[in-house]
Amino acid sequence: MKIITTIVALALVLASCSQYDKTKSGLAYKITSGGGKEKIKSGQFVKLNIKFTVGSKDSVLNNTFGHIPAYLMVDSSKAGKYSFLELLPLTAAGDKVDFLLSIDTLKKLGMIPDYNNVFMRKANIKGKFEVVKVFAKESEVNEDYQKELSIEKDKEIAELDKYAKDKKYTTVKTPGGVLVVVDNAGTEPKADTGKQLSIYYKGYTVDGKVFDSNMGPDAKHKDPLNVVLGRQGVIQGMQEGLKYFGKGGKGKLIIPALMAYGPQGNPPVIPPYGNLVFDVEVSDITVAPPPAPRQFPGMPQMQQHP
Repeated sequence: MKIITTIVALALVLASCSQYDKTKSGLAYKITSGGGKEKIKSGQFVKLNIKFTVGSKDSVLNNTFGHIPAYLMVDSSKAGKYSFLELLPLTAAGDKVDFLLSIDTLKKLGMIPDYNNVFMRKANIKGKFEVVKVFAKESEVNEDYQKELSIEKDKEIAELDKYAKDKKYTTVKTPGGVLVVVDNAGTEPKADTGKQLSIYYKGYTVDGKVFDSNMGPDAKHKDPLNVVLGRQGVIQGMQEGLKYFGKGGKGKLIIPALMAYGPQGNPPVIPPYGNLVFDVEVSDITVAPPPAPRQFPGMPQMQQHP
């Protein structure tokens, strides 16, 4: 009985593989028609949801399903070898596509630097995408993207409102949607643009996975982080949330993904579209030092004089 079951399972696998076609570069794919009659043409723009997984546990590398779709201009002359982009001219609006990328082939083509515990020998990256809509003009793409962006913002804020409610936090919401828990507001005046804050923090995902810290037992380093509000250096959500504290202030910043690391995330701990939480403590607020002068190629180093 066990032998028969094994043979049947093997037959199903072989039958499944035989359903895949291959592009000239060897990319295996299978298209399920969505009823669209006109194939996508070069010069058009497509809106699609796409997902990549790898390994026996189907670890997600990227996924736009349930979030902001990807928008691409179709250029058949630059489709790329051994890429899902070469499948776009074969599809129409509504089509769904499954495809397989051999990691050995990707390595041979130099598309991954080397094998590792994610990209393993003889394994495949599984991909799938769905063509949601086709546009003729870039202006139509921009208008549609703004609608999707608004939907994603509202979704993330709703998720974090529920998170804060479940935790019984009392919060203040910033203009960008960051939820601020003020345990101790600290002294006046509050932090503002142009001020340098020395902060201790612990950053973690909403399911509790710590990704960085300089406070408590999870600390990876002990020195305070110096943040100048209004300058690049920390995520936008932290820039907004820290303005609710003065020197000695303590609390939490509950930050939507679009105010943090967004669609890319920050692997391996912060996933794409990962909402984040920071415990923060402001140890000092001072006047920010002047920004370093910009240096341009070919320009001599400026001499400093007392």
